[in-house]
Amino acid sequence: MNFERIVFYVFATILVFAATRVITVRNPVHAVLHLVLAFFTAAGLWLLLEAEFLAITLVLVYVGAVMVLFLFVVMMLDINVAEVKEGFARYLPVGLSVAGLMIVEMWLVMKSRAFDATQMPEPPARAADYSNTHEIGSVLYTNYVYPFEIASVILVVAIIAAIALTLRKRKSAKRQDPSEQVKIRRQDRVRMIKMEAESRD
Repeated sequence: MNFERIVFYVFATILVFAATRVITVRNPVHAVLHLVLAFFTAAGLWLLLEAEFLAITLVLVYVGAVMVLFLFVVMMLDINVAEVKEGFARYLPVGLSVAGLMIVEMWLVMKSRAFDATQMPEPPARAADYSNTHEIGSVLYTNYVYPFEIASVILVVAIIAAIALTLRKRKSAKRQDPSEQVKIRRQDRVRMIKMEAESRD
């Protein structure tokens, strides 16, 4: 067994353990931290596949931005774990049946001839000047340019729809108009009153 295979099994074991802890741990903060560990180990697997761009993107985008946002949201919401776990036993049989079905499907796929060692041989070693980013860009903007553009339009529409759904005007909410604020003069807000001096006696 060579060194790369040992590293693969170590990363795969850590990834399966972290993914399992995400759905089994009780503390939501610990679940987010285990998900960060899962992303790190997945990035390590991408590095073994010589996909450096995808690995660094996974770390920077998901671990550096998305998961930090998730962690802040979970810590600020103060989630009641007891209420979340109330329906766990009720939906456990459905979850176990779906998980079992997914395991059987994955086993059938892995046992098929399409995943045989002869069908998927070990990729050849790349040259020192090989650029993974250049290969992804050339394939993405040539062969898959139309699906890429369609996906970007769908994402833009989803962002606009999310903003439109959350932007609701309430009559009770107080809003300020900056253009009206800058027009205010001192005479409109301040009134000088002259009063005679009074003694306490």
